[in-house]
Amino acid sequence: MRRYLDVFRRGFWENVRFALESIREHKLRAGLTTLGIVVGVTTVMGMVAIVSGFNNNVIGNLQAFGANRIEFKKYEESFASGDSDYDEQKKRHNLTMEDAEALRAAVPEALAVSALVAHTDAVLHVKHGNLEANMPYTLGVDDWYPQGTSYNVGHGRFFTPAEIAHSAPVAIVGADVKDAIFPLEDPVGKDITVDGAHYRVVGVLARKGEQFGWSPDNKVVLPYGTFARQFPFRILEDGVHISVVPRRSEDLRLVVDKCVSVLRQRRKVPFNKPNDFGVTTPDQLISQFKQITGGITGAMVFIAALSLLIGGVGVMNIMLVSVTERTREIGVRKALGALRRDIIGQFLTEAVTLSCLGGVIGVAIGIGISALIKANVPALPTDIPLWSPVVGLAVSMGVGIFFGAYPAVKASRLDPIEALRYE
Repeated sequence: MRRYLDVFRRGFWENVRFALESIREHKLRAGLTTLGIVVGVTTVMGMVAIVSGFNNNVIGNLQAFGANRIEFKKYEESFASGDSDYDEQKKRHNLTMEDAEALRAAVPEALAVSALVAHTDAVLHVKHGNLEANMPYTLGVDDWYPQGTSYNVGHGRFFTPAEIAHSAPVAIVGADVKDAIFPLEDPVGKDITVDGAHYRVVGVLARKGEQFGWSPDNKVVLPYGTFARQFPFRILEDGVHISVVPRRSEDLRLVVDKCVSVLRQRRKVPFNKPNDFGVTTPDQLISQFKQITGGITGAMVFIAALSLLIGGVGVMNIMLVSVTERTREIGVRKALGALRRDIIGQFLTEAVTLSCLGGVIGVAIGIGISALIKANVPALPTDIPLWSPVVGLAVSMGVGIFFGAYPAVKASRLDPIEALRYE
């Protein structure tokens, strides 16, 4: 058995040596032939890097959002809502603080139920002295905000119950706002203005980091009543957003069902009608993520397949040319006792070597492009998993085997006498 393995090993490496010599003799031809393989494998690597990066980013965002957090809003959470959907949703009744209180009372499986209102669609002027924050947004929150979300105070403190109850002029700033208007000093105890209204800073939120080109750290948080006094139109227009966190992750579906039932009863939704409010769960976020990456993946797979097809046809053509050029060589080998499998092995090895060379170059370029994107475009996360270079090389090897099989078989079928006569 070992003798056969040794013979096979020697024959294999001899074929590889012949293949490399042939490539060296025809560098330009080999380079043009592998170009399609290089483009295809580079595209595969890029696709894997982008999809994997997005996947990791979404997982991180889900953790930031709260892996078990459920949100109830007036509007549906959707990336592609038509005008008719928006117009219908705009006519819905707002969710209220009373709805949040009803959920706290009716759903004991909920660890926390918090309500907030956001002001995000206008330029707010948040200043301290001569410094101004870069277009932050503002939230009005209740005393359940830290428990109902994953946002915690990193420095200072949260609002006291008295500050929330009496709509005190106090504020908590995000890390980006702190960096913009308090770059060299502690903001706690200092005053800021939000569109001209004065507030005392009592805390700074722990930094979350950028998510899909959007920063959750660029915000100012106010007590709900304080927010309602300055921005009453936001509450009238959109109502509150309610966040619910189950006590146990396995109770997620139960909590969703109970909350939906309570809200439908309070809003008098008929049993045969759909919800007149939006529900956002982690599963829904994952589904929306798949809608985004699905289109990207499909387009890139098509481009990669087209490039690999072109590259494979190029490999087949060049191997057919090689068979024609080396007809006499094949005749000599057969006359000396070479079997059909020896000829097939020689030419198939050459095709695979040519394809793998393109695969190695494509993998290297793909890794380089991914690193450049990651370094220069933070909004487009990329990540190269350890298995992706293996996949790239495997795909290129498969192309070599598939498109090299026909020329190899054709070479093995040549009649040695006719081959020796070939000019």
